[in-house]
Amino acid sequence: MATVQPYALYDVFLSFRGETRKNFTDHLYTALKQSGIRTFRDDDAMDRGKLLKPELKKAIHKSAVSLIVFSKSYASSKWCLDEVLMIIEEHESLSSKHEVIPVFYNVEPSDVRNQRGSFKEAFDGYDDIIKAETDHQKKREWLEKVGAWRDSLRKAATFT
Repeated sequence: MATVQPYALYDVFLSFRGETRKNFTDHLYTALKQSGIRTFRDDDAMDRGKLLKPELKKAIHKSAVSLIVFSKSYASSKWCLDEVLMIIEEHESLSSKHEVIPVFYNVEPSDVRNQRGSFKEAFDGYDDIIKAETDHQKKREWLEKVGAWRDSLRKAATFT
């Protein structure tokens, strides 16, 4: 595990899809907390009155490590894909020592890295949205977003 930086508000930022909340992720979160590891999990640490995305970006920035639990439905959530994109951006920033640890829960690392299986199915849906979009500006925005998501998944899945 990473050495905690002085700026770190959290030791770990936990990214996961809801399907793992009541089993694997809850057990992981409990074990981390019982070990004295300060862990950010969106349902516990969020101020409900604040805008979510800036709060998540801040929590990622204020964490020493992001632990991403990749599961079968992870890529079907635009929110999860935005989170992994923010995590990779933080990791790649020049001033960051932010570490990324992927966990593969009932998925193969190569499925995440190469968007196969359930990840391919999710991205096929995003490709359908792009094909159906008639506004050129929105189509370009979708293309850029989906490309960034794909790239961030490839990068995150290589931190094994």
